Amino acid sequence: MRIFRNLFLPSIIITLLISFWYSPDFKTIAAGISIFLFGMYFLERGFNAFTGGLLEKLLARTTDKLWKSIGFGVVSTTIMQSSSLVSVISISFISAGLIGLSAGIGIIFGANLGTTTGAWLVAAFGLKVKISAYAMPMLVIGLILTFQKSKQMRGFGYILTGLGFLFLGIHFMKEGFEAFKDQINLVEYAIPGFKGLLIYTLIGMTATVVMQSSHATMVLIITALSLGHVTYENAIALAIGANVGTTITAIIGSLSSNYQGKKLAGAHLIFNFVTGGIAIIGINVIIPIVDYISVFVGISAEDYTLKLAVFHTVFNLIGVAVMTPFVGTLVGFLDKIIKPKTQEATEPNFLNDAVLDFPDTLLQAVRNEIIHLYNNTSLLFINGLHMETSMLEKGKNLKREIRQDQKIIEYDFDERYHTKVKPLFAAIIEFISRGQVDIPAERQSQLFDLRLACLKISESIKAVDGLKSNMTKYFNSDNEIIRHEYNQMRIHIASVLKEMSQMESNINNDNEIVSHLDKLRVKIKKYRKKTTTRLDKLIRNGEIDSFTATSILNDRTFTRDAVKSLLDAGKILYSTRDIEFENMDEMISLSSRI
Repeated sequence: MRIFRNLFLPSIIITLLISFWYSPDFKTIAAGISIFLFGMYFLERGFNAFTGGLLEKLLARTTDKLWKSIGFGVVSTTIMQSSSLVSVISISFISAGLIGLSAGIGIIFGANLGTTTGAWLVAAFGLKVKISAYAMPMLVIGLILTFQKSKQMRGFGYILTGLGFLFLGIHFMKEGFEAFKDQINLVEYAIPGFKGLLIYTLIGMTATVVMQSSHATMVLIITALSLGHVTYENAIALAIGANVGTTITAIIGSLSSNYQGKKLAGAHLIFNFVTGGIAIIGINVIIPIVDYISVFVGISAEDYTLKLAVFHTVFNLIGVAVMTPFVGTLVGFLDKIIKPKTQEATEPNFLNDAVLDFPDTLLQAVRNEIIHLYNNTSLLFINGLHMETSMLEKGKNLKREIRQDQKIIEYDFDERYHTKVKPLFAAIIEFISRGQVDIPAERQSQLFDLRLACLKISESIKAVDGLKSNMTKYFNSDNEIIRHEYNQMRIHIASVLKEMSQMESNINNDNEIVSHLDKLRVKIKKYRKKTTTRLDKLIRNGEIDSFTATSILNDRTFTRDAVKSLLDAGKILYSTRDIEFENMDEMISLSSRI
């Protein structure tokens, strides 16, 4: 496999050089393809400039139903004319945890359907109008706009430049094929029947893998068909191959994603192969349907370019219609064969290169990973302070559960911290440092808050680490007063953990979340004041000695620090509003103590 990868690029270059030498006109076709692909690159870069909020919000809000996901895929691909970009964005979102696998599969289905509009535009407009006349003004104006300071203006400039290069590429492909026809008649190499269907499908797949754009392959096929370089029958097979070959982009995009992104790439592969298989097996049924539709909409029998666009649409529609009822089955199958790898030390679930290209996915991935860190930390606290996870369940009386359960839990706090918490903490901090380089300034402040939430969790760990030794020593004491004080410390920390564990379902209700946390903060603050007064009284009455009272006061401080840090982290993680802290120097202070 490695030898194949090393030889692939040199083989392509050598083949092209031989082709240039053999036929100078082939250079025009190759240049047209290159310019077209360059236009696709500019187009994708332009749309990336608008993915700082609008596209992400649309994607997150229009994927709660499968039909909405399919609709989003159709519309977004129609607008952007790039199913590859839509696939990459979908993989990024599913990797960040913003959408589920079913929604991602729906988008992929829709993107395949949306990409058929490109064939219609080229067949109906691109080859029948001198589009090079439109390309030049687009290039000039677009390039001027790319040098502007406004991100949106630059984005629009890249889109305009991309369209200009697309039109110019189509023009050169058309010119090249017209000249090339005088030298070689490719129709002589046409292969009829089922054999030709299979061979040309493989050719279409190979061309799309090389160019990594089914859109470019379709333009090439339609251009060649319009000038008689390929037969209509073989062009249909090439179109099927292009549809299957486009999965390579999703597969490449998933290489840097987590296992969820790989599932989506797998779904894309299965869908396109099934759709291609249906088209090949049912070709004798689909062709009459295409002919009937063509007659119905007024397409002449000899207008093979438009009929190819009809075929491209019909067989993709059939694929979506056949596969949509089996989305649940497909999700179950992918869940079985693609699983997260097991590991001794916790590794990130959401941090991967696939989420770095889009600010919203970057922020959500970091947020989800810090919640993952918090969940590991929560278990560290629960068992480290001799509690059971069942105590935090909804409906349980937390105070009664803790006071009744005085059982010591054998638990290696340090081992759990070094295998389940510290590696994850380090990965998050490193990823934030990488991600903050290219995101907009307004998003950097949000990333700053998330980093602070991560550091707050680290501070709470240090506080509980200082508390756990005396907790083990005193919470089961024969002295009822001492036992009560340490049980109260457990209750305070457990109350925050329970509150935070129930927040994810209310993550969009900022006011309710902040209100709960603030009430809890005030309640614990009042109890701390009462505790100090009561301890003074107990010392004066000789009910506890000053040494024990000092330990209790110190451990109350650890409890206060742990609770405060958890509440601060909760405000950031479970509400979407910006959190302002009293002093920005706090970040520097926290960082120095890690």
